[in-house]
Amino acid sequence: MTIQPRLSVAIATLLTLCMLSLTWAQKQVHVDRSDPSQRIQIAPESVFKSFREAGMKPVNRTLTPAEKEKVNKAFAHLTPLHQRILKQHLQSISFMDNMPNTALTSPVDTGGATKMFNITFRASLLDENISQWATWKENTCFKQEADSNYSVRVEGGNMDAIIYVLMHEATHIVDAVLDINPHPAKAGAIVPPTQFTKDIWRMMNVPAEPYIDSLLEQTRFRSGKPLPISLAPEVYTRLAKTPFPSLYAMAAWFEDIAELATIYHLTAKMNQPFYIVVTKNHVELARFEPMKNALVRQRLNQLATFYRP
Repeated sequence: MTIQPRLSVAIATLLTLCMLSLTWAQKQVHVDRSDPSQRIQIAPESVFKSFREAGMKPVNRTLTPAEKEKVNKAFAHLTPLHQRILKQHLQSISFMDNMPNTALTSPVDTGGATKMFNITFRASLLDENISQWATWKENTCFKQEADSNYSVRVEGGNMDAIIYVLMHEATHIVDAVLDINPHPAKAGAIVPPTQFTKDIWRMMNVPAEPYIDSLLEQTRFRSGKPLPISLAPEVYTRLAKTPFPSLYAMAAWFEDIAELATIYHLTAKMNQPFYIVVTKNHVELARFEPMKNALVRQRLNQLATFYRP
């Protein structure tokens, strides 16, 4: 789930907890079990309500045939595990205009039966490629200073942005079904670690002590506030000393697994680039390429389960 600047950190945290809790607030309807990409429906009313309460005026988007084809292709690019889990646990997907974030995964009421989920996407995402969308997202972490001439750009290739975002959101569902991460009732709870969180996270949204950095703690997905863009070179230098694949991965362990799985799949399995470049006056000052980071690479064996037939 990617939160835009006008959605506060408090609301973002609330939506994340709602997404992953087992307090189901939506009602289940008939699901076409044959093909998850065909399960396009209007978003549940609880999703509309969440966005209205954030001050937005969300509107359902009916997709064109060309847009539906982009969605079909995005589903086809998912890992074998994602495809199996979504076939059984994806209730519906929805597209919306005037929503305050890129996407939201939320649970559906099943009356105590199989866990089911809805994914709601910002519809304009279908008009962007990965580099365009990821560059926009990354720049929400920084505020441009007068005459600074700094630039932050993500090179993620020219494939449709929906491919990246679907993979990220679908990983939240895989996580919720398989308990890759602990799922505590409260964000501040200290619970036994899983293999994925051990030595990386102390609590749901608190990294392990070796990876708490004073500058990184001030970044938007940790503090809710953007930093001056002149600090961007140092931000990515510090990030490269952690096992996190992106700034967004530092928001919470739920986002960590979604980012790690997505960036790995994009680069290692789809042969796409993914790196962040900071320039000043068109001169490169810093480059962060997560899949070349030794600390990130040490975690990749945990993704093997996504590729078992």
